[in-house]
Amino acid sequence: MKIEADLHTHTVASGHAYSSVGEIAKSARDKGLKLIAITDHGPGMPGGPHEYYFGNLKAIPDVVHGVRILKGIEANILNTGELDLSVERLEELDFVAAGIHGDVDYNKKSRLEHTEVTITAIKNPYVDMITHPANLYFPLDLEAVVQAAAEYQVILEVNASSLEEPRLGKRGSYELTIQLCRLAKKYGAPLSMNSDAHFFTQVGNIKSLKPVIEQAELTEEDILNTDARKVESFILNRK
Repeated sequence: MKIEADLHTHTVASGHAYSSVGEIAKSARDKGLKLIAITDHGPGMPGGPHEYYFGNLKAIPDVVHGVRILKGIEANILNTGELDLSVERLEELDFVAAGIHGDVDYNKKSRLEHTEVTITAIKNPYVDMITHPANLYFPLDLEAVVQAAAEYQVILEVNASSLEEPRLGKRGSYELTIQLCRLAKKYGAPLSMNSDAHFFTQVGNIKSLKPVIEQAELTEEDILNTDARKVESFILNRK
C-alpha cells in the first residue's frame, strides 16, 4: 500500500526535530507524495514553537517543490481536553492534529481519564486528527474513542513511528494498532497512516505498518491518505 499524503511531520521548529519545510517537501516529492501536513508541536511542548510561529505559517507557500503543504499543528491535549493553542490561531490553520504527550501540562493517569480528554478533543470543531491513539503510555478505551471519531468524522492516526525500534514495546503496540484499525473499519472512522517524521528521510515511511495492513485486512479504501485528493476534500468539508 502506498500513501500520497503524510499528515504528520515535524520541522526543526518543534525543538527536537531536525529538518526544514523545504527539506521535508523535497523528500516528499522524491518519494512520490503529493501532499504533506507540517504539524509542529504546540507551545506547551518543551522546546516547542511560540504561538506566534503558528500565526506566521502563512509565509510558507501552498506548494513547495511541487508538493501541497497543509500548515498545521500537533497540538497537545491538556488536562481539561483543551488544546495548547488559542482558538484565534487554530482558526488560521489548514490542519489541526492533537494528541496526548508527556512533559506538558498533562497529569492524568487512568485509562478512563485519557479516554475522556481524547473524546473532548475529538468534539473540538477545530481538530481534524487524533495522533497515535494506540499509544501504550496513554492507554485509551479504543472502542469509545473510535465511536466518537466516527460520529464527528475526525481522523484517527495509524502511527508508523510508534512501531519502529526502539519504540516498539515501549510506546507502540502492534496488537493495539490492529485493534484500532479493525474498530475503525467497523464503525466507519477515518484512518490515516503517517510517518510522524522528525527528519526528512522519514517522510512517507510506513514500512512498519505492513503487518497491520495485512492483519487488519485494510484496503486503500480504508485509508484516507492513499489519495491526496480525498484528503483535501475531507479537510475542506470539515471547515
